[in-house]
Amino acid sequence: MNTLKNKVNLIGRIGAKPVAQVFESGAKKTRLSVATNERFKDKKGDWVDNTQWHTVIAWGKMCDRVEKILDKGSEVVIEGRIVNRTYETKEGEKRFTTEIELSEFVLLSSRRQETANS
Repeated sequence: MNTLKNKVNLIGRIGAKPVAQVFESGAKKTRLSVATNERFKDKKGDWVDNTQWHTVIAWGKMCDRVEKILDKGSEVVIEGRIVNRTYETKEGEKRFTTEIELSEFVLLSSRRQETANS
C-alpha cells in the first residue's frame, strides 16, 4: 500500500431535507445531515444510545441525485472523504468544521417505504 486514502463510509438516517445552494459562479452545493447510532451498556449495565451527527456536502451533479432521492428519515449508506476547513464569521471569529464530501450513496430505505410496508 503506497498511498493512504481519505475515505469514510457511514450508514445512517438523514436528519432533515437536504438544503441546496447555488453560487454566483453557477456551482451547486447541497448540505445534509446524517445521524449514526451506537448502543452499548454502561458500567451499571444500562443501555446507552450514542447518536453522532455528520455534515455531508455534495457538489455538482451529485446534488441533483441527492435532492431527488434523499429526504428526512431516509436510511442511507454514504461514501466520501473527510474535509476540514476553517472560515470566518461575520463577527470576525475563526471557526473550524469537519464535513464529509459525498462521492456516492445508496438508499437503503425511506420513511415512505417503511410507512407503506407497515
